[in-house]
Amino acid sequence: MSRRRNLPQYEEVEILSAGGEGKCIAKIEEKVIFVPYAAPGDIVDLQVVKKKRSYLEAKITKFHKKSALRIEPKCEHFGVCGGCKWQQLPYEEQARFKHQQVKDNLERIGKLDTSSMKDILAAPKEYYYRNKLEYTFSNLAWLTEFSKDINYSDRNMNALGFHIPGMFDRVLNIDNCYLQAEPSNSIRLAIKKYADDNALEYFDIRKQNGFLRNLIVRTASTGDLMVVLVFFKEDEEKREKLMNFILNEFPQITSLMYVINEKKNDSITDQQVLLFAGKNHIMEIMEGLHFKVGPKSFYQTNNEQAYELYKIAREFAQLTGEELVYDLYTGTGTIANFVAAKSKKVIGIEYVDEAIEDAKVNSALNEITNTAFYAGDMVKVLDDLFVDTHGKPDVIITDPPRSGMHPKVVELLHRIEADKIVYVSCNSATQARDVELLKDKYTIKAIQAVDMFPQTHHVENVMLLELK
Repeated sequence: MSRRRNLPQYEEVEILSAGGEGKCIAKIEEKVIFVPYAAPGDIVDLQVVKKKRSYLEAKITKFHKKSALRIEPKCEHFGVCGGCKWQQLPYEEQARFKHQQVKDNLERIGKLDTSSMKDILAAPKEYYYRNKLEYTFSNLAWLTEFSKDINYSDRNMNALGFHIPGMFDRVLNIDNCYLQAEPSNSIRLAIKKYADDNALEYFDIRKQNGFLRNLIVRTASTGDLMVVLVFFKEDEEKREKLMNFILNEFPQITSLMYVINEKKNDSITDQQVLLFAGKNHIMEIMEGLHFKVGPKSFYQTNNEQAYELYKIAREFAQLTGEELVYDLYTGTGTIANFVAAKSKKVIGIEYVDEAIEDAKVNSALNEITNTAFYAGDMVKVLDDLFVDTHGKPDVIITDPPRSGMHPKVVELLHRIEADKIVYVSCNSATQARDVELLKDKYTIKAIQAVDMFPQTHHVENVMLLELK
């Protein structure tokens, strides 16, 4: 072992297993080391980059032996982009590790019984499964080749792509992304070429100036295609020329929209989205139901697996048509509308006002009359008075954000004592934490992990809890 910058280096370390967040695990003197872009079975030299009391983080500096599990990554940007963390592993191994990750979180964090856990539902598509990608314009491109012999003074430093992990001001120029099908790549490349050919200013996040800021591409299984350009400032002549260019190059676009975002952050949830051409939405269809998806709407980014996820949630709920169902964190009401036909009534609650309006529209669009939706902070909306007013639910379906449910929401679920709770989670660690607080009153009857995001470390998990 040698030391550099007071951080240790280790030689010929064996990578033991896959861990959370897409990292693998090694151990030195019983101390856990998390290593990105590794594979179980690798024997490597490591440079520690972060030292914590209970663990270390390190990067690979040399391979002595590569794991038999390793495959050649498909993407030329792998290891730099940060979006896909597991392309070095065959997909069946990714799915196996994700299943184990969920199981470990439930057992270690929540001390939960996982005997009812089914095999993970793997995705049918390993690539080209996303229906939405968001790119960033930046005049500070991340350079992947470093040499003192290269003169960067006249180099084009404009980039249209993804932020480098952990760096707010650097963007990797993307030549090809394998997560969203065409014409996503062609649209991005054409816009970048036009911007460079016409000397349009890319956004400078440090100085907070420039013209081009973000690009959002949304596709639908119906064939609908939405493109949203986000500008930092208005320049009507330049904007209209660019928008017309996009429309002429890609006539299949059904919704072309734009935003003028002068804020310091990239979020457009509080911004006005203006229609340039076509419709102000795209349409999705799931099991005969139509869903209107706007530029700000949340809709699961993997259509095919979202359908499987919702079917599992509905199956776990064991609905007969007589149940009052609460759908917490309902978003645009996708699950609520999906289970409505087999429920007496479904009540959806969501923080975002616009999402609730979308949920109501989607119910009306499908002539669903047994849903009701309420907007507001879950902790403030869902209280004892709300339950007294709307009735005690027979089934609660909850699909919270990664942070899980607020402790007060968990407390209320504990008091409500619904016959069944179906907990859908994108973070099994916080799910384990929440379910642990309910396990004195509920028995875990079924667990099903669903892989929505191949090549990444993300995984969804559905749990059925039944009142004891």
